[in-house]
Amino acid sequence: MNSNAVAFKDAPTVRPWLTERRRSRLAAYLFIAPFFLLFAVFGVYPIFFTFYLSMYKWNGMGDMKFVGLKNFELVLTDPTFWTSVSNTFIMGGMGTIPQLIVALILAVGLNSAFIRGTKLLRAIYFLPNITSIVAVTMIFSAAFANKGMANYLISLLDLGPYAWNVQNWPLKIAVATMVIWRWTGYNAIIFLAGLQSIPGDLYEAARIDGANRRQLFTFITIPLLKPFILFAVLISTIGSIQLFTEPFVFLSQGGSGSTRSEGITMVIYLYTEAFRNSFFGTAAASAVILFLFTIIFSMINTWLSKRMGGEA
Repeated sequence: MNSNAVAFKDAPTVRPWLTERRRSRLAAYLFIAPFFLLFAVFGVYPIFFTFYLSMYKWNGMGDMKFVGLKNFELVLTDPTFWTSVSNTFIMGGMGTIPQLIVALILAVGLNSAFIRGTKLLRAIYFLPNITSIVAVTMIFSAAFANKGMANYLISLLDLGPYAWNVQNWPLKIAVATMVIWRWTGYNAIIFLAGLQSIPGDLYEAARIDGANRRQLFTFITIPLLKPFILFAVLISTIGSIQLFTEPFVFLSQGGSGSTRSEGITMVIYLYTEAFRNSFFGTAAASAVILFLFTIIFSMINTWLSKRMGGEA
């Protein structure tokens, strides 16, 4: 064997940079790249631009003028903003608490062996969640009209009639009713998934020990369902803070104006400042405040989850 052959044999093998493993990874990243690109353009960029815009005075057309924290001062000293905060939490609470209770009752019923046609009932309960919010609100607007079904039903109890889209508490009840109707089935499906994840052996062992239905529900169902309950509470709370379509369309359909103090929410306030008053700076500042509200409630929910889960 000559020296050239020996040198060629002893030379280290140069592996190409684009190996098969790296090629497969690169292909995977290229396939998911359009999503991240769209998310960056329509998700991440607007968030950072909102924080940036909250420091400027801008009408959407002319030059932007830096004003620092002045926009936050204008928003926080505006009585209409605090009215919108109050309305948001009142209507959110009226819509969230009953829907979670009803959803849990429905989930327990669907999980019961005595209920037939559970698959059909699940589809029926979940149907409002995939229905157009605008269409649903328009139907409810007809039901809560002056001569609508709501006034007819309460007239049987010698009550009313009420101007549902004008009066303070009737308006809030009408909006809360729409929220309950839309989200109850969604939360019921979440609770049902949690109930079906609980091992049946626990119930059997408890029955052998003499536990009744109330004790089974209190000491087995509720403790093991806590993660699902806390998740539903978090999602419902965030949704209530971002309440917009139901009161906006309901007030617009009634002709009373979507910015009435009785029904204005934080998101309607934001929308009005930006697209009706052309105060994009104060609108961005209110969006940042709304974002902080959402973060605070998320942190409270996380803290409660840890406390209820027994973590330090």
